[in-house]
Amino acid sequence: MPLISPSLLSADFGNLQRDLEMLNNSECDWYHLDVMDGVFVPNISFGFPVMQAMAKHAKKPLDVHLMIERPEKFINEVKALGAKVMNVHYEACTHLHRVVQQIKNEGMMAGVTLNPHTPVSLLEEIIGDLDLVMLMSVNPGFGGQKFIEHSLDKTRRLRELIDRTNSHALIEIDGGVNRQTGKQLVEAGADVLVAGSAVFKADDPVEEVHILKHL
Repeated sequence: MPLISPSLLSADFGNLQRDLEMLNNSECDWYHLDVMDGVFVPNISFGFPVMQAMAKHAKKPLDVHLMIERPEKFINEVKALGAKVMNVHYEACTHLHRVVQQIKNEGMMAGVTLNPHTPVSLLEEIIGDLDLVMLMSVNPGFGGQKFIEHSLDKTRRLRELIDRTNSHALIEIDGGVNRQTGKQLVEAGADVLVAGSAVFKADDPVEEVHILKHL
């Protein structure tokens, strides 16, 4: 049974409290917060003042995904939100091992995210230190994109790496996740599904979370 982390990027920004309270009453496990800086990705989403407001109404752990340059500058701010997971991009960290250790030292789960073009083999030397690896199954920056099919094979390769190295890292997938792709991803070895449009555009978002949870 996968963990479900709905992406607030697809929520109604004019009614965030309403949408958070709806998720509070769902079977979701985490709340996925996508932070974009307009530099690392070609879009700007929301920053810490908005996330602080979200945190006040969230009754489930925060899964913070920093799609930004130099994410290590904001470890303290993410910790102050009460976040459970801090996800940084492999491509954005020159000294990835140091950043991972800093995140863990603050008591958060350390996650590393890979863009679609980045091979999982690049994590060979650090996989044992990670609590979570997130694979982008769309190009980061915008919600509602189509699932990149080779992400299934990539998920299988990551599962093989984790199992071979006895890592305890969870596999999280972000992008184009719905009932169909979610089922395929779970079969391929995914542990956590990030779903944005599939949840918030559903006629009954709570029921949609339930369906994804029981894939």
